[in-house]
Amino acid sequence: MLATSDSAAEVKIDLIRGMRLIGHHALDGHGGVGEGMALQRAPDGRRIMWLAHEGPPKNFTAVDVTDPRHPRVIVQTDLPHSRVRSNSLEISGNLMAVAYQTYDVGISPAGVELFDISVPEAPRSISFFDCSGPRSRGVHQVWFVDGEFVHCASGAADFLPRNQRDDQAYMIIDVRDPVRPVEAGRWWMPGTAEGDEALPPERLAIDSGFRCHNTNVYPARPDRAYVGYIDGGGYVMDISDKSRPKVVSAFNPNPPFPGFTHTVMPLFGRDLLVVTHECVHDNGFDWPKLTWIVDARREDNLVPLSTLPMPSFEEYGRKGGRFGCHNVHENPPSEVALHSETLIFSTLFNGGLRVHDISDPLVPKEVAAFVPSAPPGARVPAIQLNDVFVDEAGIVYCADRHAGGLYVLELEI
Repeated sequence: MLATSDSAAEVKIDLIRGMRLIGHHALDGHGGVGEGMALQRAPDGRRIMWLAHEGPPKNFTAVDVTDPRHPRVIVQTDLPHSRVRSNSLEISGNLMAVAYQTYDVGISPAGVELFDISVPEAPRSISFFDCSGPRSRGVHQVWFVDGEFVHCASGAADFLPRNQRDDQAYMIIDVRDPVRPVEAGRWWMPGTAEGDEALPPERLAIDSGFRCHNTNVYPARPDRAYVGYIDGGGYVMDISDKSRPKVVSAFNPNPPFPGFTHTVMPLFGRDLLVVTHECVHDNGFDWPKLTWIVDARREDNLVPLSTLPMPSFEEYGRKGGRFGCHNVHENPPSEVALHSETLIFSTLFNGGLRVHDISDPLVPKEVAAFVPSAPPGARVPAIQLNDVFVDEAGIVYCADRHAGGLYVLELEI
């Protein structure tokens, strides 16, 4: 099936329901996008979608989506070398934080760079917070929504993991003076660093590491951080004292499930958490990777209620590439982002984009889906939708991990 709009007419689609493809951009031949998608309302009123790339040679791309039916690249930047990636970015006003993670320990740049994006065509670097070190690969993820603190998953020069797979802690960086960022606090899972009194954790059968991944903090609860810690599960953290984050509670189905807790997203109005577990292997090797709905009425006693229904493993498990959960639209506290406590938008790699209604958290229902065919130049014979952002009008932006670039959809539910 072909998309019907002019701007997306060349996109082949395997499955679509409950939404309509209205735009597409292959990002000038560099369509591999990581898990950094952020929408800016620029000072001149334009709407700019900022995208972090999955890997080199590109750093980030800005796409003018003022008319979402005709997205237009306005700037695309290069990484300094081929052994670093900028998988994650976030914006607050006209400031953007970009994460740099190296493929090997001990090299640079590894850290967080802040940019002034008040002129989107000319992003201007204003500072760099160095997180390089002898056992550090730098920063995998950033969360930056209040203009004051960057929350991130990071290594550091003085952080020495017992196991190299455990090399990224939860770090808070104070950027109230964006020219001179300073570390405000840090926490890691006890037992994972040299010198810890706690014993090392028992490794999982598929060992992805006990390290930090997502670090979500919302103005509705500025004293709480919701942290995905890969094989360590998900944590609710008390950060009322940012210099000393403390664990409130944890949710960890790993084992018996195969690890890699990615995102912990709170739904404050409903006392729920949405917890995703990322698929990181091809052809179903680490199946099942699910998204959990968790009762958080007692934040010190997190109780699982359900998992989002998944497409058929028989159909998708060995279709090509990864199949399983990755990330969700994280309800960023921005005037240009959708905030929903009933609709969950999630990317499932070759399972495409799925929208679930969790009005009844015990019985989530799929209400929309979009699965494009593998784009030209893809590494595997299937789409690998990696991340999703939904604006305040319900326009859905999702991106492919390998080659497909940016897809723009309109809900019909």
